[in-house]
Amino acid sequence: MLSLGSPHFCSQLQFQKARQFTNDYVSQPQPTSNLRARKTITVAAATPATASSFGFTNLVETFTVDVQKAESRPLNVPLTAPFTIATSRLDQVENVAIRIELSNGCVGWGEAPILPFVTAEDQPTALAKAGDACDFLRTSSPMTLSSILHNIGALVPGHQFASVRAGIEMALIDAVATSIDIPLWRLFGGISDTITTDITIPITAPAEAAELATKYRGQGFKTLKLKVGMDLTSDLEVLRAIRAVHPDCFFILDANEGYSSDEAVEVLEKLHEMGVVPILFEQPVHRDDWEGLGHVTRIAKQRYGVSVAADESCRSLTDVKRIANESLADVVNIKLAKVGVMAALEIIDEARASGLDLMIGGMVETRLAMGFAGHLAAGLGCFKFIDLDTPLLLAEDPVLEGYEAFGAVYKFSNARGHGGFLHWGNLEG
Repeated sequence: MLSLGSPHFCSQLQFQKARQFTNDYVSQPQPTSNLRARKTITVAAATPATASSFGFTNLVETFTVDVQKAESRPLNVPLTAPFTIATSRLDQVENVAIRIELSNGCVGWGEAPILPFVTAEDQPTALAKAGDACDFLRTSSPMTLSSILHNIGALVPGHQFASVRAGIEMALIDAVATSIDIPLWRLFGGISDTITTDITIPITAPAEAAELATKYRGQGFKTLKLKVGMDLTSDLEVLRAIRAVHPDCFFILDANEGYSSDEAVEVLEKLHEMGVVPILFEQPVHRDDWEGLGHVTRIAKQRYGVSVAADESCRSLTDVKRIANESLADVVNIKLAKVGVMAALEIIDEARASGLDLMIGGMVETRLAMGFAGHLAAGLGCFKFIDLDTPLLLAEDPVLEGYEAFGAVYKFSNARGHGGFLHWGNLEG
């Protein structure tokens, strides 16, 4: 049993009751996929779940949440170098940390990541809305996890508050998983306890890109995600420099909306001439250029055998349905900060049913949010592309415990919840 000073402490009586809750359901057969049932457990639809097997779907309908404390604080962390993409530059992580403590003493941790021009919130806005959500949680009567998530969805709705909603949902789910003594990767399906991520090279000079590629090759990274989209000629020079020092790597190109459709096609033509075939071309055009996205997708697939992913264009279930129905992309990138946790599960379900491949990514996050996303990816086991590398770009790691990183491989233990936590007193209140 954990000591009273542990950030994951639960009272012995509550822990024993939760442990019995877990044991009662673990004896039941676990489904290969319970994503169909998840469609009824979203912030947009509060109808009861149909699944009765142990797992996340059952948990949200049966576990009563009684919040004792809920707080949010700035989470500021320096980067090893500026993180530059086609639409913005980040010099320091300025996210929001969420801490939720239940009446049984169990604590859950979440993070609302902030990335200008990608997330709708800035840090002051996120802090204010997280404060509102925490006020609601502290003053609410006990209710099922499903009900409390539904209420949070109404309080911080839509894309404009998706990052805050994701942080609150993470913390609530982490606290509940901690209460029943189960790691998140098992709760989300238990397919695996490891993932293998790519590593990102931001927009930079060719020499620096080559230096980073050499470093990452030595660390065992096989897939490099290259940020492009500011200047086509420079992008090609960087690609040549990287290929010279890491010739056996796989490339993902991420334009972050930076190209026109004609430029995106030209990049693929130039790469073909160089003998380079990226395994994925992510968000080549502006998020609202649906015609351009579809055009690039068709050319990429038919001429070069390259898959195209929608990232910034995929911000809701409606977007995913349009992408699938009109064949606008081959892959959708799931980021919890774009849609929230519960909506992400619904989108995953829809994408799989529609035959779209899945990618999971993040903003620029610490191991709190990245750990949660990693647990989800490992547990579900349905992601073709995994891009959960940004903690490796930070100059400091404020997160204690949690998953272990062995180069490109993240290993998740059987620690309760996602296993990571912060020294709360070290954060600015």
